[in-house]
Parts: sequence; C-alpha cells; structure tokens
Amino acid sequence: MKTPNWADYDAVEMEDLGVSPATISGTPRVHLKVLAAMDNGKGECGIWSCTPGERTIVFDHDEFCHFLGGEGVYVRDNGEEIPVKAGSMVYFPNGWTGRSIITKTLSKAFMARS
Repeated sequence: MKTPNWADYDAVEMEDLGVSPATISGTPRVHLKVLAAMDNGKGECGIWSCTPGERTIVFDHDEFCHFLGGEGVYVRDNGEEIPVKAGSMVYFPNGWTGRSIITKTLSKAFMARS
C-alpha cells in the first residue's frame, strides 16, 4: 500500500456536507476530505473546513487539530476560550462540549480516534 499523502492540501477536492445541523447562528457550511481511515473504523485523518457561523460542538472521540487557515474561537461549556488561526494546534479529548464561533472560513488537518 502506498503512503497516503497530499502534496498540496489547497488542491484537494473536498466533500460538501452542507450547513451544520448544530447551527446556532449564521450558515456554517462544512467540508471534509478523509486522507486515511483505520480498517477497524476507530480512527481517521484528513482535512476539514467550515464557513463563518456559530454551532454547537460535541466531540465523541479524541481529536488533534492543526489549523491551516481562517479564524475563530472554541468556547468550552465551562467558559474556557480557545482562539484558533493558521498555525494553532488543539487537542480535543473525547467528551469535550461547547461551541465554535468561526469568523473567517476555518480549515484544519485532523487526526481522530475513538
């Protein structure tokens, strides 16, 4: 098997998943492309993006994110605020709940596992 890779993530054609069903305000539209997934279904990695808006977030898995572009803030239910922009890295543990407020289309590379 060849090693999964993309030479230029900007050139990757992403799947349009539509407007987030967890929308609070605006019309945050989600796009996704999985680079690789574990055979047992317990993990995957890829790229994700979302247009501006506010939505509820519930992580039912562990996820490491490296943000590639855009701007926003994640607000945990306990009030903790995590501003993100190009170059930010965040680890969201399984069970993390809160909101994302995206002010400039946000994109990230991610690795998720359950």
